Amino acid sequence: MASTSHETLAERETAILAQGLTRNFGHFVAVDHIDIHVQTGEVFGLLGANGAGKTTAIRMLCGMLTPTAGNIRIGSIDMVRHARRARSRIGYVAQRFALYDDLTVEENLKLQSGLYGLTGKRKGDRLAWAFDHLNMNPLRKTLAGDIPLGYKRRMALAAALLHEPKVLFLDEPTSGVDPLARQQFWELIYDLADSGIGILVTTHYMDEALFCDRLAFMHTGRIVSEGTPASLMEKPLATPILELDAPQCHHCTEELYQWPIIREIVPHAGQLMIRLQAHTNVAEAIEKIRMLAKQRGVEITRLEPVMPQLEDVFVSVLEQADSKKAS
Repeated sequence: MASTSHETLAERETAILAQGLTRNFGHFVAVDHIDIHVQTGEVFGLLGANGAGKTTAIRMLCGMLTPTAGNIRIGSIDMVRHARRARSRIGYVAQRFALYDDLTVEENLKLQSGLYGLTGKRKGDRLAWAFDHLNMNPLRKTLAGDIPLGYKRRMALAAALLHEPKVLFLDEPTSGVDPLARQQFWELIYDLADSGIGILVTTHYMDEALFCDRLAFMHTGRIVSEGTPASLMEKPLATPILELDAPQCHHCTEELYQWPIIREIVPHAGQLMIRLQAHTNVAEAIEKIRMLAKQRGVEITRLEPVMPQLEDVFVSVLEQADSKKAS
C-alpha cells in the first residue's frame, strides 16, 4: 500500500469520481462507460496496453477533453459544469514532456508558478519546496533540454505540484526512465499519497502496478477488472498455469505444443511455464505430462500449478473480455 496512514480507505474523502464516462470520436468509442473512484491518500492505477483508452480517460478526468457522456467530480466539484474550479484542484503530468527545453529548470518552474497565479511569498515558498523536496537544486540553472529524462519527469511533477493540488494525475510518468529513477519517482508518489493527495496513475509496467493501492485493468475502452493487486492475483485464472522443472524438459516441448489442451509454453530459467486452455482438467493434464516425460526418459523434478503473476492475470482477463465480446 502506498499510504502508511492508519485511516482506512472507507474513511477517506472522495478525490475523483467518474460515472459512465464515455468518449466517442465519430463512430469509434475510445472510452466506454467506465466508473472510477479514487479516495484521498490513495494511489489508483489504470493498467492497460497502448491504445486501451487510458490517456483519453485521464484527459477527460483533467477537464482537457469533454466527455461524450458521463459525470466527473473532483472532490465535491463537478468537472463538466465547473471545469475551471475543478482544474484548480488538480495537477497533471503528461505522458510526454510538456515544458520548455530552451528555458532553465528554474525559469520553467517560475513560469508555471505564474500561470497558476502564485505571487510573492507563496510563490517563493512553493518554488523552494519544489527544489528541495524533489532534489533539484543542483539543476536550477541547467537548460531543461539538457537534463536526463528522469529529472525531466521530476521537473514536470514539481510544476504540477506548485499550486498544492488535492488530486494528481500521472500519465505513464516513468515511461522510458531507467529503473533507479523509476524507483525514486515512486518514492515521491508514496510521499505525496501520505500527505493526503489522491493519485491516479496510468502505466503499462506490471511491476509498477503492484505499487498501487488499487488497480483497474482497461481494455478497448472498458474497465474489465478491478481490485487490489493481491485480490486480482488471488482470482483463479481461466487458463491455469503449470510449472515444469526437469533437467531435459526441452525434449518434451515439441510434442507438448501439439496438444490441444496447451495454450502457451514459455521457457524460463531452465523451466517451462505451461499455460493450459480454459476448462482443462489440471490433474489430468499433469498426469499426461508425466507420462510423456517418462516416455522421453525425462526425470521431472517438479510439476505443479503455480500462483499467477500480475501479468498472467492481466493477459487472462483481457482474453476473457475478448472472448465475451466475440460471442
